[in-house]
Amino acid sequence: MRNLLFSALAVALPPQMKSGVFHLTAPQPRVLVTVDAFEAVPAREAYESFVQEAANLYDLEPALIRSVIETESAYNASAVSRAGAAGLMQLMPAVAVSMGVENLLDPRENIMAGAQLLRELHDRYHGNLPLMLASYNAGATAVESFGRTIPPFPETQAYVKRVIRLLKKSREAAGD
Repeated sequence: MRNLLFSALAVALPPQMKSGVFHLTAPQPRVLVTVDAFEAVPAREAYESFVQEAANLYDLEPALIRSVIETESAYNASAVSRAGAAGLMQLMPAVAVSMGVENLLDPRENIMAGAQLLRELHDRYHGNLPLMLASYNAGATAVESFGRTIPPFPETQAYVKRVIRLLKKSREAAGD
């Protein structure tokens, strides 16, 4: 009978009690999380707080930042171009480094640096929007080499027209 009792105890007792030393511990707290529903947020809405923050910090129209994002990446935060431009505002790595960006694909960092670049171009070209946009797309060197005019590159000319068109639509839609 004694053997039967010890065999039953050996099977039934927790492992910490089998060694002969009792290690009784208080129950550990646990956190259980369940997701009952998931609603995707459209990208335009997901990044709007960053757009507003950048617009306020750099004294730019939110509609301008939105229009550049739409044209550059179509709100794809992980977009990377063939040339190596990355993120929502498609910043080149060298430009991003010069602005202190640590992670080009971080939406907030990318928007803040893109807005800072737009502000610098605004100041450089005294608010001349087509030259700002041409410089954002082709680089300030290209704009300067063509006598401070939009370079005759089809991509740059189409870019400037598209951003301006989106800017007008965005202003109307948001009331900026």
